[in-house]
Amino acid sequence: MSAFIIEGGHPLTGTIEPQGAKNEALEVLCATLLTSEKVTIRNIPNIRDVNNLIQLLKDIGVKVVHGSDSYTFQADDLNLDYLQSDEFVQKCAQLRGSVMMIGPLLARFGRTVIAKPGGDKIGRRRLDTHFLGFEKLGAKFQQVKGRNVYEISVSPLSTLKGTYMLLDEASVTGTANIVMAAVFAQGTTTIYNAACEPYLQQLCKMLNSMGARISGIASNLLTIEGVKKLHGTEHTILPDMIEVGSFIGMAALVGDGIRIKNASVKNLGFIPDAFRRMGITVNTEGDDIVVPRQDHYEIQSFIDGTIMTLADAPWPGLTPDLLSVLITVATQARGSVLFHQKMFESRLFFVDKLIDMGAQIILCDPHRAVVIGHDRKIQLRGGRMSSPDIRAGIALLIAAMSARGTSRIDNIEQIDRGYENIEERLNALGAHIERI
Repeated sequence: MSAFIIEGGHPLTGTIEPQGAKNEALEVLCATLLTSEKVTIRNIPNIRDVNNLIQLLKDIGVKVVHGSDSYTFQADDLNLDYLQSDEFVQKCAQLRGSVMMIGPLLARFGRTVIAKPGGDKIGRRRLDTHFLGFEKLGAKFQQVKGRNVYEISVSPLSTLKGTYMLLDEASVTGTANIVMAAVFAQGTTTIYNAACEPYLQQLCKMLNSMGARISGIASNLLTIEGVKKLHGTEHTILPDMIEVGSFIGMAALVGDGIRIKNASVKNLGFIPDAFRRMGITVNTEGDDIVVPRQDHYEIQSFIDGTIMTLADAPWPGLTPDLLSVLITVATQARGSVLFHQKMFESRLFFVDKLIDMGAQIILCDPHRAVVIGHDRKIQLRGGRMSSPDIRAGIALLIAAMSARGTSRIDNIEQIDRGYENIEERLNALGAHIERI
């Protein structure tokens, strides 16, 4: 396994541009399975999770051509027998994004195989929303004897049929998967309590450009009128909002003036305001975000004077993927703040590593933590730690860059899953990060 060696205390300054959005890339890559024609996608991030999904698409027979600034995919001659292989099941089990292949394969070919997908170890991440949606469309599930996999299929003389469904949670991947299955369903499908994140909007717009008929985009009520065929298209992926938020956090904690270029400000939702509630100056100039040097930043209180609480919520609320970064930034704020992570049971456990570095954090339970800021009077100290997941990994990297002394972060493959060439890009701003 690789590791980062970080020499802390070096301020960052300059301009940085976010990569293409990881979560959007995983969705639209799976959508290429819905047509036999060519689909060209631009701004695909060069990160581990996305590259693994592209390889998985190649393995099942998708023709992939990498151009100078784009990829072209053509799923005109797939090897569906490969879906039954142990190799396919094993690869799916290592990549959570593979779950979004179910909808397109089920819609186009009427059958697929799924194993429990992998990904971050951040607590229970159930797939009930996906499966309940497929069942409502008419799919059947059958466990394969002797293997920890399920076959999902539509009876040979039938097809997926449009219906009304109320999702039990506004799952982003669940909504994406059901939408991709429903584009070929007979009749009309209505999805209420649908996720409406920008990346889900992007998927729906891409599908419409391929000939789908999806309305209600950007709302939590989607209507899909089934069609018989989709054609090719071209699509450009948005900048990654999680990377933008990570860079705002870096700029606040260790920045000496940072410009985040082409941030797609209108698609950031509550992210800038979450940092502003912590007293951080976040300016917008056109489509750029500028964060000046923050010698001090004071956490706001609610209007009635009670302690500020920041909690994750479905879009356009605060994304859970940025709570780890916000917690790290809060360690040097003036004041206290309660973080409430509602979605996952284990995502806050990384704060033990920040506490070892000198942070004042009370972990109330698996979902809540109180941070008492140092107001930059006590600098975090370097140490050795391991990245438990993508977002905790980048938060620990930010902490290490602000710390006194040298730190080592192991298991940085987790960070590589979501951040492209991160050490090179941060070193260009003045960081001292070495990969070993």
